[in-house]
Amino acid sequence: MFKEKLQAMLAPFWKSDRVSPARVIIFGFLLLILLGTVLLMLPFSTEGVGGAHFFDALFTATSATCVTGLVVHDTASYWSVFGQLVILFLIQVGGMGVVTMAVAIFIFSGRRIGLKQRWVMQESISAPQVGGIVRMTGFILKTAFAVEGIGAAILAVRFCPRFGLWRGLWYSAFHAVSAFCNAGFDLMGEEVPYSSLTACVGDPVVNVAVALLIIVGGLGFMTWQDIASRHFSFKEYRLQSKLILVTTGTLLLFGFLFFGLYEFRLPQWDGMTVGEKVLAALFQAVTPRTAGFNTVDLAQMSETSQLVTILLMLTGGSPGSTAGGFKTTTFAVLLLSAFSVFRRQRSATCFGRRVQEPALQNACAIFLLYILLFLTGGVLICCIDHIPLMDTLFEAASAIGTVGLSLGGTARFSLPSRMILIFLMYFGRVGGLTMIYAFTAGNKISVSQFPQEPVTVG
Repeated sequence: MFKEKLQAMLAPFWKSDRVSPARVIIFGFLLLILLGTVLLMLPFSTEGVGGAHFFDALFTATSATCVTGLVVHDTASYWSVFGQLVILFLIQVGGMGVVTMAVAIFIFSGRRIGLKQRWVMQESISAPQVGGIVRMTGFILKTAFAVEGIGAAILAVRFCPRFGLWRGLWYSAFHAVSAFCNAGFDLMGEEVPYSSLTACVGDPVVNVAVALLIIVGGLGFMTWQDIASRHFSFKEYRLQSKLILVTTGTLLLFGFLFFGLYEFRLPQWDGMTVGEKVLAALFQAVTPRTAGFNTVDLAQMSETSQLVTILLMLTGGSPGSTAGGFKTTTFAVLLLSAFSVFRRQRSATCFGRRVQEPALQNACAIFLLYILLFLTGGVLICCIDHIPLMDTLFEAASAIGTVGLSLGGTARFSLPSRMILIFLMYFGRVGGLTMIYAFTAGNKISVSQFPQEPVTVG
């Protein structure tokens, strides 16, 4: 009965010829946010009496669905077990993608997946072709649940002795899903509100397990498929997978060396042991990849490190992953294009392949769009709430990159500032081009061209 009702709800999206894949994606996320808002407003969703305020529920539902992790109330102390279950559901569906989960429901119900659904699914996971989409969906779900299960089992080794069997299992499952989906929500606030994983700064099991979950979740579904089918034969990977792996590895190494050799040698961290500093540097290099957990107090970091964290947050994860940001491939394509200009080459090349011109155009448009929205959002919040600009830029980058790291300002922001963050989180998760294509779906592609005329730049 439930499956039939769910299919009836999803049917209008699939059958309408006017609904483009981009619109299915943005409206799917919007409906999920609204559903989560209603559920979080129920009286039994909070520990206190009366339920959550509409705007608090809306902010939390948006943050969970967009796998961001910014909160206005501590997750463990404010929300009841039911509220936490709702948040976990929103994280799982939002992280895997609304369309992915919808197609999974169709597969589970035994219904035939038509061309329309396959087309939308292709856009949702950034697949190169429609063929094999249903098989790819099954692979994504199996891999995701397997990785989350393994992560939960490893975390249970630490959490069960600390919190007891059942509570420890619940904490392990919640944090494994939150880490894999790059959400950053945590339940560690019962001891110290908004503390995230700061109590585990010296625990290698928790640090490494959570970091690996974040990295795997942020690599992208197509990269998983390449690794699963071609194993360690790097030369046979798609160009996209090669760019993702190399760029991700480079950013992680850069972050680890920067935080280890600069930040954690500053006086404010003298109370930490060498082992804690190494683990903290490793974790701090990983978590800006749109994860949102932190093992140290970010407000104590130097402004230089906060700026580096902002840049890492904006870059984000990879296409077709649980992560946000303007994506590692966008960053890689822009760098390759710059190198081609420096070397006076006509096109960007790498790994014996030439990057297509539309990819460069899209990368430039996405980068410019993200930077403009990030700066606009940060400046507006600074003007509205009279908070230092570095703090507001940090929160804006965290929102549009769907990261969730915070310097502690989110809870004290005014309603207009929170609405700005809600928009940035939604935009960052849905994606810049998806938003643009959704509102320009009816525009015809122009085949005519105007005459060229040189313009001097630089």
